[in-house]
Amino acid sequence: MTIMPNWLDKRAYLTPHMEAIVLNDGSRYTFKQLQHDAKVYAAHLKQQGYGKGDHIALLSSNCYEFAVVVHAFHYIGAVAFLLNTRLTESELLFQLNDGEVKSLIYHTQYKEVATNLSEQCNLPIFAMDVPDQPEISNYEPELDLNDVSHILYTSGTTGNPKGVQLTYGNHYWSATSSALNLGLHQNDRWLLSLPMFHVGGLSILYRSVIYGMPVHLHEKFDVEEIHRDIMERGVTIVSVVTLMLEQLMDRLGKNKYPETFRCMLLGGGPAPKTLVETCQTKGVPVFQTYGMTETASQFCTLDEDHMLAKIGSSGKPLFPGQLKIVENEEERAANDVGEIVVKGPNVTKGYWKREQTNREDFYDGWFKTGDLGYFDEDGFLYVVDRRKDLIISGGENIYPAEIESTLKGFDRIQDAGVVGKKDDRWGEVPVVFIIKRDKNLSKEEVINYAKTHLAKYKIPKEVYFIDELPRNASRKLQRHKLLELIEGEGNHD
Repeated sequence: MTIMPNWLDKRAYLTPHMEAIVLNDGSRYTFKQLQHDAKVYAAHLKQQGYGKGDHIALLSSNCYEFAVVVHAFHYIGAVAFLLNTRLTESELLFQLNDGEVKSLIYHTQYKEVATNLSEQCNLPIFAMDVPDQPEISNYEPELDLNDVSHILYTSGTTGNPKGVQLTYGNHYWSATSSALNLGLHQNDRWLLSLPMFHVGGLSILYRSVIYGMPVHLHEKFDVEEIHRDIMERGVTIVSVVTLMLEQLMDRLGKNKYPETFRCMLLGGGPAPKTLVETCQTKGVPVFQTYGMTETASQFCTLDEDHMLAKIGSSGKPLFPGQLKIVENEEERAANDVGEIVVKGPNVTKGYWKREQTNREDFYDGWFKTGDLGYFDEDGFLYVVDRRKDLIISGGENIYPAEIESTLKGFDRIQDAGVVGKKDDRWGEVPVVFIIKRDKNLSKEEVINYAKTHLAKYKIPKEVYFIDELPRNASRKLQRHKLLELIEGEGNHD
């Protein structure tokens, strides 16, 4: 058992008047205010009869009250189920039932959805507005780092989603590891526009209270608002995925960010080399990361000293994580692709009610990620793709992310998504969905560009032009939905 003081209590004691959360409209909340509101909401939860170990769901987009409720859960020892607002009601129902959730808290804009869910699974619901009542008086002032704080469901691109159990210790070590890598500056302000119901957004909330650092909270990603916060409001760190970074670089144009801006933390999958190089020419420091829900956010991050020399790498495992590349239960040599397996105190203890999966994915403390990658001669990780996205064509391994990255280097292409299509001769062949930057771009020009930059077997056999690529709330490409589109090919040019 490893015990620590409640993080928000400790932070409000150390720096009560420091800004905790800054909103777009200029509203600012100190750690003392956040603590007060969280304790008030905790009293409200306790009056409803909820306590330690109870599973309570939260349906909300990013807002101050989201942070309040998350911290309120800690005061009563409840386990938070943070629901993805983009899911259908049937998908949400699955998670509520699978997670044995006792109650649902909702933001006003999701009242209709919450009401429908309540009727379908006989679940008590109530709003997340902070009530006008005294703070909770009788609560456990300490956290056991071994206790589960959240169960976050994976995206479920293959089969039903799985609930990832994250402990307080997972979050603490994730925050600590990040600080040991990026450092912690007195003037740091971290911009949060990633969904807080995903681990990437949630982890920033915990860094805030553990570091004593203001968070600039945005409901969603908006290029103009993010650009303004960096240029005018002292933001020093922004967490982004590739699509966000591309839009920010377009908005920046020939301008420069202030010297105080020190980190664009890039996650969500391998980034095109051309994008990272563009950032370098603009003087924007990009730290490529690798992580997942199961590792409570980032597990590897490229350090500043190697940003230029190791473009495309996700760096080395953060302290105190371990990572190795394995294939057929044997470690791979440098530059040999295999499955990424990880071990460390920020790795999940397992999936909720998935005993068979846990037996398959965990061994001797190691977790099999399902991702493919390799180490270079210096021990830097390069993530290639998801194993399930691997295309095997005529015995050759083809990585969709490599083709996407290459094609996005073509200035007439805005975005690209690659999947494998079944083929009688080759087993599978790569096909690509393209969002045009130039409306006059032809399929032949796409193929010709690919021919000059890719081996013959990697060249897409078909090109589809599309208005928008399917992405989830954290902006990751949903390849399974592209495969569904192939089945209705007549709908595409």
